[in-house]
Amino acid sequence: MKSLPERIMEHAEARPEATPICQPALLHLGKRGAVNQALSRLARSGRLMRICHGVYMRPIQTRFGRCAPSIHKSLQALSRLWGETIVPSGGAAANWLGLTTQNPVRSVYLTSGRNRRLHFGKHPVELRHAPRWQLAAPRGMTGVVIRALAWLGPDEVDDGLDAVLPQLSERELDELATAQAIMPKWMAAPLSRRLANG
Repeated sequence: MKSLPERIMEHAEARPEATPICQPALLHLGKRGAVNQALSRLARSGRLMRICHGVYMRPIQTRFGRCAPSIHKSLQALSRLWGETIVPSGGAAANWLGLTTQNPVRSVYLTSGRNRRLHFGKHPVELRHAPRWQLAAPRGMTGVVIRALAWLGPDEVDDGLDAVLPQLSERELDELATAQAIMPKWMAAPLSRRLANG
């Protein structure tokens, strides 16, 4: 009969890359304490990666050896697991839009959940709780613009709007106009003026 760690690895290997492996989903394989011990042993041996407390993922085998699963896929999976919104930080959004040439030193994402520190091998990822308005439109350009402007702050919002608005489609401008209702006044007011004059 196969050992509990072997059965856990069979379970993990049958799932797609970046699938969270958590103790509650493994209780059909063994008792709670035994499953926890097996997960810890598998993480110590490198067969699983401990992403954060209670959450493991299977490393990906490449020609260079084992490495962490895709951070993008992992965060999407964790977002579903925890029922939280997780999006790139405002600094990353500003960089992507060309509003700054600074590359973030650390990987920081915003979340509707609590602050957490995740570990993808030697690559730490920080999740920071953010207000609801910064998490708007998590998969669209509108959200990227809002987070970039939030990162720039009140003193640079005018320059940011001047640079970003010409890049947006009519649909994206309409979405941004609708999102004014949830923005802080320092962002909504200059946006409203530009949209009215545009």
